[in-house]
Amino acid sequence: MFFPALSGAEVTPQADSLNWLRKIAVAPHQFNYTGVFVYQSGNRIETSRISHMVDETGEHEKLEALDGSPREVIRHNDEVLCYFPDKNTVVVERRRSIKPFPSLLPRQLSELTENYRVKRGGMERVSGFDSQLITLEPKDAYRYTRVLWADAATGLLLKTHVRNEKSEVIEQFAFTQLAIGGEIDKSVFLPKYLTAKIPEAVPGAPEKRGPAGEETSGWEVARLPAGFKKIHELKRTMPGKKHPVRHLVYSDGLASVSVFIEPRGSGAAEEGLMPQGAINVFSKTVGGFKVIVLGEVPPVTVTQIAGSVIYRGKGP
Repeated sequence: MFFPALSGAEVTPQADSLNWLRKIAVAPHQFNYTGVFVYQSGNRIETSRISHMVDETGEHEKLEALDGSPREVIRHNDEVLCYFPDKNTVVVERRRSIKPFPSLLPRQLSELTENYRVKRGGMERVSGFDSQLITLEPKDAYRYTRVLWADAATGLLLKTHVRNEKSEVIEQFAFTQLAIGGEIDKSVFLPKYLTAKIPEAVPGAPEKRGPAGEETSGWEVARLPAGFKKIHELKRTMPGKKHPVRHLVYSDGLASVSVFIEPRGSGAAEEGLMPQGAINVFSKTVGGFKVIVLGEVPPVTVTQIAGSVIYRGKGP
């Protein structure tokens, strides 16, 4: 993607910061790269390997978990295959509501500038690369501060922080090894578990699904926090659940919130706010249904959403 150069007299600090955001947004889709990164949230630490390549057919990407149960996510453009060899399962997805590091920014940046102040900082050394520091400060209390370190040459994210209102780091991603550019053999993007006894793919698509705003389930959030919009809604079968679970996803372009709705069942259901590291969870009962709202957002956000979930339809 081409970004026109601006003369020194035309470049304002805000325009310069936005140019960096555009660079960061497109970089993960433009370049070949391989690396290992670490995710940390509270006491939880996970290590993953990522490979990304662009050729005449588009994007190829493979994300492999290096800790815990083996699992791989292999993507070709918008087609995603999730391999879970310990469960003998492959899940097929057409799109993902949560983008993996380093593809954290949306292509359309208008939503970000509506909800965050973009500030360019200084240059720092990260993972052996010179990096540009960019801070996204929320304009209200419904989202967290995001701090980004981007490779000065390509714009590829090298490290990110999520910080709460006390400026405490509650979540971070960081490359520990990274190589940008060069050729990558296509065999890298083949699943390791292709020869395992894996049954026919389990579709990750919903039973009924349409563009955001066209769902007719009847479940709504009456008072969405400013800047959040419904991305999609689906009904899916989940492990350990007797009945399908309704899943609604809302986002401000960076932060996302999931709303899960299922029949309550028997027994007392735990209700109220339950913080889990960078994730806040709020559970409550609406009629005969259990509603769980969770997201990488402040407590006030999940509390407001959970408190305004209503049903206006004719069936579950």
